[in-house]
Amino acid sequence: MVSLWTLLIGTKAMGEEAVPPSPEKPWVPPGLNDYEEQLAHGAFSNQKTAAQADIELDKVYTLPELIDIAERSHPETRVAWEQARQAAGVVGLAKSAYYPYLAASAAASFQHSVAPFLTEVVSGNEAKEDAMVSAEWLLFDFGQRKAATVEAKEKLMLANVSFNAAHQQIVFKVTGQFYAYNVARQKVAVAESSLHAAETVGQAAQARFDHGLATKTDLLQAQKETAQAAYELDSARGDLSDARVALIESLGILPTAQLQVSEIPDQPFTQDTEDSLDDLIDHALSRRPDLVAVLAKVRASQAEIKKTRADFYPKISLDANAGWSKLDLNGNNSPYVGNSKPAYGLGIAIKLPIFDGFLRANKLRIAQSEFRAAESELTESRDAVVREVWKAHTDFTTAVQKQESAAKFFSAAQSAFDAALESYRQGLGTYVDVANSQRSLDTARSVVVDTRAAIYTSSAALALSVGDLARPTPPTNSTRP
Repeated sequence: MVSLWTLLIGTKAMGEEAVPPSPEKPWVPPGLNDYEEQLAHGAFSNQKTAAQADIELDKVYTLPELIDIAERSHPETRVAWEQARQAAGVVGLAKSAYYPYLAASAAASFQHSVAPFLTEVVSGNEAKEDAMVSAEWLLFDFGQRKAATVEAKEKLMLANVSFNAAHQQIVFKVTGQFYAYNVARQKVAVAESSLHAAETVGQAAQARFDHGLATKTDLLQAQKETAQAAYELDSARGDLSDARVALIESLGILPTAQLQVSEIPDQPFTQDTEDSLDDLIDHALSRRPDLVAVLAKVRASQAEIKKTRADFYPKISLDANAGWSKLDLNGNNSPYVGNSKPAYGLGIAIKLPIFDGFLRANKLRIAQSEFRAAESELTESRDAVVREVWKAHTDFTTAVQKQESAAKFFSAAQSAFDAALESYRQGLGTYVDVANSQRSLDTARSVVVDTRAAIYTSSAALALSVGDLARPTPPTNSTRP
């Protein structure tokens, strides 16, 4: 026979969730295989391949086309979209408080009762049936419903501009990865040029060594430079592969997707904006979606205060009901007697809480504190926007100014290398001179690539800081006759 103690222990064990038996080593939780199986073979709607994103393998994609793919495929835009839809549903919930509440009810019951009297015991039966429709309509609440609706609409605005901000961040991310990929691609070209230059110098050193005009040390040094250049080329190709994966991941598709990407224009960048720093700051303070979101948060906090204050005042509602009631009675096995008639009622209800343990007062203090915090957050956000615009404008202006110097640096380094190499071949220069000029040329090539990339990335950062990146086009208001 199973003891009561054993039964209690077994019941307790069945009621507890499984946990690791000890902290010393990992374990396999019950049901883990089901999760792993779903991850391995499950179909997830946001996990897109190149075919699902309609990517053509023989097409070279430009930056705007890559941005279009990202906006259609990235899970972050879908999350922000669903959050905006949820906020719209909350507005509908707030508006529902303006409508009357209707409910239908029906009940049937039977009761047998025994009542002792002085001479006899009387027993009886009662059968009752009711059907009722009731209505409750809040008529006046000192603006609480209005405040709740305003708060919900402000949160909807916050969700909507957050949706736009998500698009801007995705556009900025794709733009940055596009330029990073092109920089990595140009770094490979720079490494290939460096290897070619090192091989050229190595051939010159070998020729001079064969004619007894160079030392063994010069030849070995040239071979070392060639090997190092080959190593740096392999490293640059690895960086290019990583940059390609990062670019494809920024599109919201699987990194195994294959696509061709266009190159950065090779011509010098021309600065076509005439807006001053003050103009850019003014635009940012009125356009940035994150500032709009914080302002909506401030307005929502104001509405929350009004809604909380309305709890201190009475609520007036209209109550009404209509239905049908049937009652049958009998006693001491006598025939049933009863009646069936309509039932209805109408009234006005006033509800005013007298004491709630300071619940309303504490809620009001919390709402007022949240409002002050939102105001401070708006002030800090505006200051941060000014700093971001200032830095982005400075970075962009500096990058544009540096491109001419970088071009001159590369031209001078190329001329110096050509002259040093020719002198070395003619026996008029030393290997140290040609090696130094070669390294200077490699540096100049990298400076040109980095400067061009900095111009484009800082330009995108400036557009993001001002709020112009992926800015939605306002709808055209049609005038009706």
